[in-house]
Amino acid sequence: MKIGVGALFLASLVAGCVTAPPRELPAYRAVVDAADSARPTAERIVHSLALGDIDAAAALSNAPAQRAEMLRAYRDRVGESEFRRVFAEYASRPVVREIAIGDRRLLMWDLSNHLAGQYFVRAGDRFLMDDVPSDERTQLRRIFSSYRTASGRK
Repeated sequence: MKIGVGALFLASLVAGCVTAPPRELPAYRAVVDAADSARPTAERIVHSLALGDIDAAAALSNAPAQRAEMLRAYRDRVGESEFRRVFAEYASRPVVREIAIGDRRLLMWDLSNHLAGQYFVRAGDRFLMDDVPSDERTQLRRIFSSYRTASGRK
């Protein structure tokens, strides 16, 4: 009898997990006002990177040393020409969506082989690339994952 009740409980628990509704996404808003947009910062960053200027791009981060290190590691892994090609592709494509949670932004590009995103945060009267973990950035990451899944473009 105990085994039957345990098995029934486990089966109902598993069934409940399978049929549970997906977690609701956090509230966010689309950014439509150019004065409230991180796009100009994003454009400066990708243009700098397309030219291979890692220091100029990293200076537009809220963790510049960490960002420069990550970008140099990526360049070393893929090579200078591929590094520049990748960021030239970003620079040649428009941002397809910008969403906000508070002072944080997620910008998305539809690149030839995937949907790409980058996080930004308001710092006074400008935006910086957001390289510091936060609750809002985690929420934006969940939203980005949802967009990628819905678009079928990982």
